[in-house]
Order: sequence, then structure tokens, then C-alpha cells
Amino acid sequence: MPATNGTTVTEFILLGFPSRPAMQVVLFLVFLVLYGLILLGNIGLMVLIWSNARLHTPMYFFLSNLSFVDLCYSSVIVPKMLANFLSESQAISYAGCGLQFYFFCTFADTESFILATMAYDRYVAICNPLLYKVIMSRRVCIILVALSYIGGTLSALVHTCFAFQLSFCGPNVINHFFCDLPLLLKLSCSDTSLNELLLYTYGSSVEIMSAIIILVSYLFIVVSILRMRSAAARCKTFSTCASHLTSVIIYEGTLLFIYSRPSSWYSPTSDKYISVFYTIVIPVLNPVIYSLRNKDVKDALRRAIDTKVFAH
Repeated sequence: MPATNGTTVTEFILLGFPSRPAMQVVLFLVFLVLYGLILLGNIGLMVLIWSNARLHTPMYFFLSNLSFVDLCYSSVIVPKMLANFLSESQAISYAGCGLQFYFFCTFADTESFILATMAYDRYVAICNPLLYKVIMSRRVCIILVALSYIGGTLSALVHTCFAFQLSFCGPNVINHFFCDLPLLLKLSCSDTSLNELLLYTYGSSVEIMSAIIILVSYLFIVVSILRMRSAAARCKTFSTCASHLTSVIIYEGTLLFIYSRPSSWYSPTSDKYISVFYTIVIPVLNPVIYSLRNKDVKDALRRAIDTKVFAH
């Protein structure tokens, strides 16, 4: 094969989920339904927030961006995975692999930053309620979200640029359903020690920094809740954080497990199924978590349905 950017590999083969042809069709239908739920849930939640004036608050502004990011990083991966179920060729071009990893990393790290921003928002709302509107002004909210996207983009640029400067001499089979960095490093015939160092330090620091912001915010929130005299007030206040806390535990816990381990701990088969969880299942669950546990969202959805019904 001709060399491309210092490499003899011009494409990679995404092994995906090897199985009998009949099972491939079943898996295609299962993941197609899940992707449909991702589109329906996240686009529906964004439209609901944007169209309802009562939901034009910082918390729902961050939530709409969370839905957008969930939608984006799933869409970077799932359509190609679905195509591979029905195709004899499971190849992805060298450039396509780089772009897929870049956009996945961008949106995955952006989600971590947005979850941290949402934790800070809850801290201000509960611990400084009188100053909430001043501190979390529209300008501040836009800046925080913009910084989240910038942080995700810079993280992705660092990892992608360093990873695709490596040489790939073959084999070119990736035992995964998308181009993930740890598996790409295993295929390289170059020295990957710098890339591994970046992954464990810079890459992990994104998740760890987000986790620290979340933990500190919730530490102050818990202290504030415990100081409340009314049990009903404590319960009501905690319920406003429950949805976000559930998302944080599921998402951050999974990413830290996947990307903060030594390379010797990687297990391609088990990691593949764990990756299904954070790339597909979590984007399905987030709209459900925030809708079922959020009275404002349920009320807005009920009013939207009633308006639609009575309009006809």
C-alpha cells in the first residue's frame, strides 16, 4: 500500500461484533432502535427546552447542551457501526478513523466539562440562592458552555495530532466498533510511550478535574442540605440534584474506568461492551433520567402535548 502521512496503512478494519449473518441483522435492528431513541429523546428534550419560556434558565440551558453533545458523539459512532453490520467490508479510511476519534474525543470531553458546569450551577442555586441570578447570568452561562466546548476541542486536538503522527505498518484490524485511542496505539509500530503518557496524564486530568469540581460542589451542597431544619426541604433540595448526580456517576465512572488504567489492564472484548454503555446506552438514558425525575420538564411536556391535542 502507498504511504500516507508516514504510514503504510491506508485504512483500518473495525472488527465490531463478529457473529453469524442472522445475528448481525438482529444486532443491526437493536442498535438502530437505540439510535432512534437517542435521536428522539435528545432532540425532543432540546426542542422542549428551547420552545418553553419557563425552561429558559441556566440549569436547562446546560441540559440542552448536554443533550446536544450526547447526540453528537453518538452520531459520530453509531451510523458507521450500523453500516458495518450490513456490509461485507468493515473498513474505515485512515483519515476517517482520525476524524471519528477526533470528534468522539471532542464531544466526550465536552460532556465531562458540561457535567462539571451543571454541578457548579446546582452549588450556586442551593448554597447562594439570593445571588443565583447575578452569578449565573446569561453571559456567564454562555462563557461556561463555550469553555466546555473549547476544552473538549483542545483535548481532542492534542490526542489526535500526537496519535496520527505515529507509523502504522500493519496489522490494521481494530477489535472494536470505532477508532478508539488505546487500540490504535497497540497497532502502531512507533514508540507510543509519549501517547500513553498523554492519555494517562492529560487525558485522565480532564476527567479528574471535572470529577473534583463535581465532588467539591456536592460537598458544599450536602453541607447546605444538612443545615436545613425541614426534612421536606432537604428532600426537595436533594431531588433537584438527583438526576445530575445519576448522570455523573454513570458517565464519569465509566470513562475513568476505560481511560485511566494501565495498558496491560485492557481487555478488548470486555472494553468493547463497556464502550456500548457510554456511547449508546448513556445518551439513551440521559433524557429519560432528566425527564422522569424533573417536575418542570414533565409539566412542560404535558403542556406541549395538551397544546398539540387541543390544536387539532
